[in-house]
Amino acid sequence: MLNGIHGLAQRLRSIRSRPLAIQAPIGDGISRAIHESSMPATVLFVPPQQPLTGLRWLRTVLRNPIEAWPAEIYREPIFTSRFAGRDVVFVMAPDLVRDVLVTASDSFDKGDLTRRALRPVLGEALLTAEGDHWRWQRRAAAPTFRPDAMAPYFPAVQAAIDRRLAQWSAMPDGAIVDVAHEMMRTTFDAILDAMLSGRESMDADRVERAITDYLGSVAWITVVAMLGLPEWMPFPGRIRTEIARRFLKRSAREAAERARNSPVQSNLIASLGKTADAGTGRTMDNAELADNFLTFMTAGHETTALALTWTWYLLAQHPDTEQRVLAEVRQCTGGRPLAYEDLGALVYTRRVIEESMRLFPPAPVIVRRALTDARIGPCLVPKGTDVYVPVYAIHRHAQLWNDPNGFDPDRFAPEHGPARPRYAYLPFGAGPRICIGSSFAMMEAAAMLASLITRYQLSLDPDYKPRMAVRVTLRPARGLMMHLRKRRSGNV
Repeated sequence: MLNGIHGLAQRLRSIRSRPLAIQAPIGDGISRAIHESSMPATVLFVPPQQPLTGLRWLRTVLRNPIEAWPAEIYREPIFTSRFAGRDVVFVMAPDLVRDVLVTASDSFDKGDLTRRALRPVLGEALLTAEGDHWRWQRRAAAPTFRPDAMAPYFPAVQAAIDRRLAQWSAMPDGAIVDVAHEMMRTTFDAILDAMLSGRESMDADRVERAITDYLGSVAWITVVAMLGLPEWMPFPGRIRTEIARRFLKRSAREAAERARNSPVQSNLIASLGKTADAGTGRTMDNAELADNFLTFMTAGHETTALALTWTWYLLAQHPDTEQRVLAEVRQCTGGRPLAYEDLGALVYTRRVIEESMRLFPPAPVIVRRALTDARIGPCLVPKGTDVYVPVYAIHRHAQLWNDPNGFDPDRFAPEHGPARPRYAYLPFGAGPRICIGSSFAMMEAAAMLASLITRYQLSLDPDYKPRMAVRVTLRPARGLMMHLRKRRSGNV
């Protein structure tokens, strides 16, 4: 252990980030500067103009790794930074992103960071598996998540919305709520109902706490991996993390077995368990089913909840946009409860969610590792190099977006689509490993926002700005505290 601690100190002293910008044109150039003065509500930190070193780097990465990213990645097409004796390549240009995630995707895997952070709890499921083992699972699961297969799961989403409305109705007007927690619990209820045909079979509160405990360790796991330290390296909270991991694995295994053997087969887990890979005829065994259940439960509720959380934050800052959403929902439903058939008419509501995920993407970075020597545009990337697709930075890139830090849902209007490079917007990733649950996520997010916003208004204290934290997903560091008020006639 002492040798490990000594190694950590040595690594921290060695961090002297040496940035190497590689120039290449990626657009007509709108602005090459990130404006630091009079920051809007959408900007929660200023990227460092000089590389971070030593303990300052460590503190920043533990709090929010995005804040340690160099300012150059918000305006350059590709950028290499070297620290602790290792190169990291940031890829921002859409055509180069396509090369990494699509054209040459077989030349990259998810690398050591993903393996260390997620595989201990998620096993060899869709999010973490590689190669042929990933391919057959993806083929087997794809029919369950087709866009036209979402209707049977809408009642689970509606039931979760009804529970949230019932709980909010018991609160005093103006009550302060943590919107991040409220959305997490709502989407968690929905995913459990959809996957298990009933949330009663699991201790939802304990599972939610265990997920939070495990993800809370990811920052330390990431730092240990980035510094090339051994996996046994102790870090704060490691025992709590292991307790959470064991509980989640056991709960997932028991829940998956119950769902597979349940007489009620109208749930996602039963569907996954019955679906065979068209190429091999193989179906998931209980261990694979449990790992994928835990993957969908964790990733499925976290990402949607955070998309909604940041949407509430942005709407509170932009009352005109909030009013447009209200008007659209009311026109669509005429005051009745939202139906699945209404979702297609919520065009502007969907744009608001899409713009929220541009500014605050729930999955803010995609990490890959080169399996062989590879060329990314003008850059030769040696085998073993970590390659970052920094989604957060791409979504705010000065050469890819007009007013990149501005909140403008109409940028997703159909007439603007052709001018936007395909790989400039990556809320669900891209290529063969694009998020398989994106249709469910968008259905769930639109339904929840539309149903809740017509009944309640969420507002912020003046000048309030949350801090961001990355725990695999992009979340408010200490929650998002907002005032909850019931809407009355004329209250828009």
